Parts: sequence; structure tokens; C-alpha cells
Amino acid sequence: MGNARIFPLNAWYAVAWSHEVGQRELLARTICNRKIALWRKADNTIAAIEDACWHRLLPLSMGWLENENVVCRYHGLAFDGQGQCTRMPGQEKPTASAKVRGYPALERHRFVWIWPGDPAAAKPELIPDMHWNDDPDWEGDGKTMFAKCDYRLLVDNLLDLTHEAFVHSTSIGHVTVAETPLTTTSDERTVTVKRLMPDVEAPPFWRAQLGKPGNVDRWQIIRFEAPCTIVLDVGVAPTGTGAFDGDRSQGVNGRVLNTITPETDTTCMYFWSLLRNYRMRDQSLTTQLREANARIFMEDQIVVEQQQKEIDARPDYRLRNLVIDAGSMRARRIIDKMIESEPAPVGDVAA
Repeated sequence: MGNARIFPLNAWYAVAWSHEVGQRELLARTICNRKIALWRKADNTIAAIEDACWHRLLPLSMGWLENENVVCRYHGLAFDGQGQCTRMPGQEKPTASAKVRGYPALERHRFVWIWPGDPAAAKPELIPDMHWNDDPDWEGDGKTMFAKCDYRLLVDNLLDLTHEAFVHSTSIGHVTVAETPLTTTSDERTVTVKRLMPDVEAPPFWRAQLGKPGNVDRWQIIRFEAPCTIVLDVGVAPTGTGAFDGDRSQGVNGRVLNTITPETDTTCMYFWSLLRNYRMRDQSLTTQLREANARIFMEDQIVVEQQQKEIDARPDYRLRNLVIDAGSMRARRIIDKMIESEPAPVGDVAA
């Protein structure tokens, strides 16, 4: 990896679930090697500023909230939601230059999003589409995984579901996933990988969801949106009932929403949720599916974290690519172009 930056800065990254950011406590998160303190203001909007006091660099997240300002625990300096110092002990007025960086922050689709790059480029319409998370026609929940790996390893993992046949053989995996050809398309910002598996045996997870005997038509449609959001359209239906032609009414359909936020070069936050459009408002099923999916993703975590250890041990090793890596290769090229299009921030090594 060398010293080149591996993530674009002009992008929206999920930093927390909406319920994690409150008005009484500060939340500390790291995004793209930047430490940020977050809280919710009285008008319910999100404040996000550099998590380091202008005075002596103590993390502001160690302090407390007072009248919508964060107060430094060390000497009592106060900063507003834009990072401007509003109070200095022993001075009638704060030093004009006393300011820490503020970050654009928005809530959408049950997540809080941060833009760590040029604030002028932070357009709300660039927030990745994860509308299923708060769509009343879909039901489900998710969790956060804190993984010790380069975020791109999880992007690779999600764009090539061939690994299901081996990593998840006791739940969602089946040999047909590895044996079925896939099609890959892309544009400047997205990559779509499609795998249709007609007349196959349903793996245990999907058999339980469908609740019907016999072979199934199974689909996996993966959509990557740069730099690190991936939506999986997955499901099964009894063979020959028209699912591949658009009629999924006799099957079961899910969306697995994934967005991965780089913390550092070798750690990341992985926000995911599992949504369905059947058995609505069934909290017992929602909990059951969330926990089952969490166990499946823990199997992925073991793989990518070990992979990161091996990469660290062989810094000059170049990862090989197979036909099944077409999606991840295209995604990495899109990410690289985003990085190359940005000027190197002060303190960063140009990518």
C-alpha cells in the first residue's frame, strides 16, 4: 500500500447510527485518519468538529456539553458546532483564531454521514442510496462491525459472493454460487454484479425463509456505489415461478445494505442492515435474522482480518485477480480515480 492515501476525502461516510448521537453525550469517531467529536444540537441537527482542543490538543470528546457547546475537560475552553471557540477562561473574549475544524454532517436512512473533504463539495444528493432502511415497505435492522482491516478488503468481499460457498457453507453458501457465471457492468460511480442461479437447491438460510420444498431460482444482484457502499438484492423463489422475469411474488426477497467507513489505513467501521419485504412488523423475526446475519458476518471478519495481517507481513506482495474479481477490480479503479482527482490535503502524501 505504501504511503499513498487509500480513501477519497470528498465523499459521504457513515459515522454512526442516528440513535447513537444524542444531545447529552459526545460521541468520538475516527474517519479517514481524522478524529471527530459529534453531538446533536437542540434543533436535532448534528454537530461534528475536530476532536482536539485548539489549546493543548486534549480530545474534546473527553469533555461535556453545555448550551450546545462542547467544553474541554482540561482548561474549560468552549467550542460551538462549527468549531469556533466561544469561551476562554481568564479572557473577556476568546482569541479570534481559536477554532477547530468543523465537518459537514447530515442524517439520512438511519445513519449520520460525515464529509471529511472540501466542505464546498459536500452535496446532499451524493449521500449513497440506502432508502430501504427507513422505507415503510421494508422491515429489518442491523449492526456495526469494527474490523481491523483496510476497508477495501470488505468491498472486495461483498462484490464477490463466490466466497459464500466456502466461508458460509453452513448458512447461505452453496456450491452453485461458485459455479454460476456472473455479469458485471459499471459506470463512473457504480458497479453492478449479477448472478442468476436457476433451478438450484436452496441453502439452509433461504430454505427456512421460503418455507417451501423443492428447488429454487436464486438471485444475487450487487450494486456498488463509490467509494464504499454496497446494496445486495438477494432472494429465492420456487423454480419457474417467474422471479427472473420480475415476478417475485411467490418467493422471498431481501436487501442487505452495507457501507464501510475507513477509520485508518488498516481499520474500518462496517455498518450493515438486513431488510425484507415479507412478514412485516414481526420483531421476533427481525431480531432472529439480525443475529443470524451478524454470525455470518463474523465469519467474514475472521477472513478479512487475517488477510490484513498477511498483507502487513508482505508489504511488497501484489494481490492476484481472477475472473470472479471483475466487480472488485472495477470498484477499486473508481476509488483510485476519486483519490487522484483530489488535491492532497496538508499533511497527506499525494496519492
